[in-house]
Amino acid sequence: MRRKLVVGNWKMNGTLASNAALLADIKAGYSNLACDVAVCVPAPYFAQCQSLLLGTPIAFGGQDVSIHDTGAYTGEVAASMLQDFGCKYVIVGHSERRAYHAEGNDLVAQKAVKALKAGLVPIACLGETLEDREAGRTTEVVGQQMSAILSVTAPEDMEKIVIAYEPVWAIGTGKTATPQMAQEVHAMIRSMLCAKNAELASRVQILYGGSMKPNNAKELMAMSDIDGGLVGGAALNATDFIAITQAA
Repeated sequence: MRRKLVVGNWKMNGTLASNAALLADIKAGYSNLACDVAVCVPAPYFAQCQSLLLGTPIAFGGQDVSIHDTGAYTGEVAASMLQDFGCKYVIVGHSERRAYHAEGNDLVAQKAVKALKAGLVPIACLGETLEDREAGRTTEVVGQQMSAILSVTAPEDMEKIVIAYEPVWAIGTGKTATPQMAQEVHAMIRSMLCAKNAELASRVQILYGGSMKPNNAKELMAMSDIDGGLVGGAALNATDFIAITQAA
């Protein structure tokens, strides 16, 4: 039985004051939950999260990682920097990075490998646009994204990766894939993992990342291959975020 995982992606939001209040409320609401919980925060707030989450079961991580170890790469954040602050997770290949920074499948795969080598858990994001879905290309697009990661990942590293399926058309739009629609894609991803190593594939956490809310979380996470959520907007509201973790 895979343990559920709920990860809050704060995106480019937060202040020292609002972060402290949010984390205090999340910690207060976290009580013997049967799921893992983490927040992925902007890099300037790593130190704050490290301090405020020390000794709690709530993990934290980054929202991106460089493929370079060090050097003249202004604005980049190295895996070793995430390690320095005690990050556990790092998001790679989020749809916004793919769209706004032209990150392709190969680059995302390289970032996943860089995270793994540093001992971080990459949360590798996959997903199709509305145009892709309407053209019937969901399996093709998501399959290519997953194949790029599998092609550079050792079989024994598979269970160290978290996959997040985020239909791009459902992010920030208020639209959500039905549980059945999401399960269909999650099952396809699981089958690709099984083709590489069936035993380890059964332990890989595959999250749903398309506008998960308190009112749909339980139904989505009841699906056999949906192992939790990568939560965006609702992660900035402690009441909503805790409700989602409780649904898990």
